[in-house]
Amino acid sequence: MDALLTLPQFAGFIAAAVLVTLAPGPDNLMVLSLGMARGPRPGVAFGLGCALGCLNHTVLAALGVSALIAASPVAFTSLKLLGGLYLVWLGVQAIRHARALGAPAGGAATGESAGKLFVKGLFANAVNPKVILFFLAFLPQFVDAGRGHAGWQIVQLGVLFTLQAALIFAAIGACAGHLGAGLARRPAMGAWLDRIAGGVFVLLGAKLLIGR
Repeated sequence: MDALLTLPQFAGFIAAAVLVTLAPGPDNLMVLSLGMARGPRPGVAFGLGCALGCLNHTVLAALGVSALIAASPVAFTSLKLLGGLYLVWLGVQAIRHARALGAPAGGAATGESAGKLFVKGLFANAVNPKVILFFLAFLPQFVDAGRGHAGWQIVQLGVLFTLQAALIFAAIGACAGHLGAGLARRPAMGAWLDRIAGGVFVLLGAKLLIGR
């Protein structure tokens, strides 16, 4: 039985996925704040990392591992603590290493390459248990059970979600980076952008740690 996505499946899913990705949430908020603080290239790198982290959740959802994690209080709580602590750590590092006044935008003063920020974005998304629950709830809604091969359909849907998220997050990171670069030309603004971005990460991590 052919398990490739049909055109109605594809169109309906893409429309819903774009709306979900554009809606204000932790991922695009992190990309926005980091792009403004570090510049276009770091913003794009971090955004692409966040987007490609969705592939991890796609594979887990297709294999049914996500359902097991969500059903296990110990596993879910452990992952939640790991994700929350990681976001807090990212925020604290950003605050500690805020650019000196007048330092050039683009991440050079932080010593972090685009590749390193890509990995941070990838990991930040991969360990977020709320994304696990989102994929478990969202992807199956677009699976046509009557056509069989539900796991393969979920993989296709997850890849599509990742691709559109990569485009949107990259655009957000680039636009935020250009805006932040303009603001950073003003005295003291560069360091404050780093501190604001760090504060956003700390708040998101704290919310994940204390939220039910």
